[in-house]
Amino acid sequence: MSANRVLHLFICGAGPATQIRQLVDIAQRDNWDVYCVATSSAIEHFLDTGELASLTGHDVRTTYRKPGDSSTPPPDAVVVAPATYNTLNKWAAGIADNYVLSQLAELTGARVRIVALPFVNQALAANAVFIRSIESLRASGVRVLFGPGEFEPHQPRTGDSALARFPWGLALRAAESSDGAE
Repeated sequence: MSANRVLHLFICGAGPATQIRQLVDIAQRDNWDVYCVATSSAIEHFLDTGELASLTGHDVRTTYRKPGDSSTPPPDAVVVAPATYNTLNKWAAGIADNYVLSQLAELTGARVRIVALPFVNQALAANAVFIRSIESLRASGVRVLFGPGEFEPHQPRTGDSALARFPWGLALRAAESSDGAE
């Protein structure tokens, strides 16, 4: 079965990024053509970009394209996972100081279906700025999977034990649903 839907997968630098293949596999089984975009932290500490490119059939994007380079097809949906504290707060504040954030700002403004699956601990999640960021992104139409029945933060310094519970499938189901945006 050939893919006919385009999924842009934005990968941030957090522990679940080492398991990104799980989401790619699920998406490809569900007929998505997956294009990956990664933060510099994800590239430096968590991803094997060669393996990911081989798996998806597309290079992992990390920066702007040069004039004349082929562009990535527009997405039918976007998943940001694992979405870090830093990325979520900057995105909500409108800071576009790197490729990932500028693309997310543009896609949000274009009202593309976007699902964000955070990976933060309870201490970070308790910060008022983080709560405001989640509310701001939701008000902008982003489906943030945060709260009971979605992503629930783990105790500080226990991220490794939380990896097995990271709800990859939930992110894809939200991206596929007709009400993906809130």
